Amino acid sequence: MEEVFVQNGGKKDYLLPAYDDDHEGVIAELKEPMDPTNFGSRLRASLFHWKLQGKKGVWIKLPIQLANLVETTVKEGFWYHHAEPDYLMLVNWLPVIDSTIPANATHRVGIGAIIVNDKRELLVVQEKNGRLKGKGIWKIPTGVIDQGEDIFAGAIREVKEETGVDTEFVELLAFRQMHKALFGKSDLLFLCMLRPLSFEIQKQDLEIEAAQWMPLDEYAAQPFTQKHSLYKYINDLCLAKLDGFYTGFTPRPITSYFNDSMSYLYLNKQDLNRRVFSLN
Repeated sequence: MEEVFVQNGGKKDYLLPAYDDDHEGVIAELKEPMDPTNFGSRLRASLFHWKLQGKKGVWIKLPIQLANLVETTVKEGFWYHHAEPDYLMLVNWLPVIDSTIPANATHRVGIGAIIVNDKRELLVVQEKNGRLKGKGIWKIPTGVIDQGEDIFAGAIREVKEETGVDTEFVELLAFRQMHKALFGKSDLLFLCMLRPLSFEIQKQDLEIEAAQWMPLDEYAAQPFTQKHSLYKYINDLCLAKLDGFYTGFTPRPITSYFNDSMSYLYLNKQDLNRRVFSLN
């Protein structure tokens, strides 16, 4: 049953369905169709009520089928925070002090997969789309991590999708941060070392023009590799790792203090174990 709020003039308005967040704010999540006029009246009554409660950030989650309510929401002082395929999220800051509303997600997370076989050959591809299309440049498989996907799992998936090669995750070797990438967002690229479990290549026709196992010195000799420092570092990381001079980071499961959810901490297991051993 919906809560009823009585305005100063004696008029009764139903409050919008909402629940408190963890930061003294409130989230109104709409699901049922609503007339914009009725919605506007309820929104104003709800804002008045939330101000009396001392709420700070007010979030309005509109499913895509209720996009007709956006104009009314914006007129009440809300602004866009983010959008997903099935909903829009708008937000309003009620106190007169400076807003502490967190910004929308600022980074996209991608992986670069480094896979070397026993012949010291690197698994490389030529892309069918993008800036490298038709330039004959061989590069490592890359891709974007899906929402809710762990870095090591995304690396394994991308390699399988692009080349058909099965792998297992070994270490995170390095990462790169770049700004003003897709839609002005920043970009994090994690370079991952994987061990091949199969060797037969079955390339993905949609995105990959060609794929092969290439000797490391041949990869390094490409003018593109020599010119662009990221691709040169990939070769240097391969050699350092294969020759035993470089130790990367491996994932260790951890539990969140707040909700017992599982995540992963990437750490230098070799040096950590060496320290633990020395203390014992």
